[in-house]
Amino acid sequence: MTPEFVTGYFLEAIKTAIMLAGPMLTVGLVVGILISMFQAATQINEMTLVFVPKMLAVALALLVFFPWMLRVIIDFTRNNIVNLSMYIH
Repeated sequence: MTPEFVTGYFLEAIKTAIMLAGPMLTVGLVVGILISMFQAATQINEMTLVFVPKMLAVALALLVFFPWMLRVIIDFTRNNIVNLSMYIH
């Protein structure tokens, strides 16, 4: 294995991880900002008010994006299995 191969494989793995985590993180961020704006407008400073809507929004995003996420991870795994002989040398 060359350093270029290891670097390329590492970058592909990181890209896949970011693609898988991105939708849930983005939804959590947007919902958190919206709740924070609501809290600032109403001057409600309850810290636990943010957690339940964020958890529900992330769970809903997981349900919506799960088929796409499954395709991404299956493609990554299939690529690893197909190229397994190249990884061994």
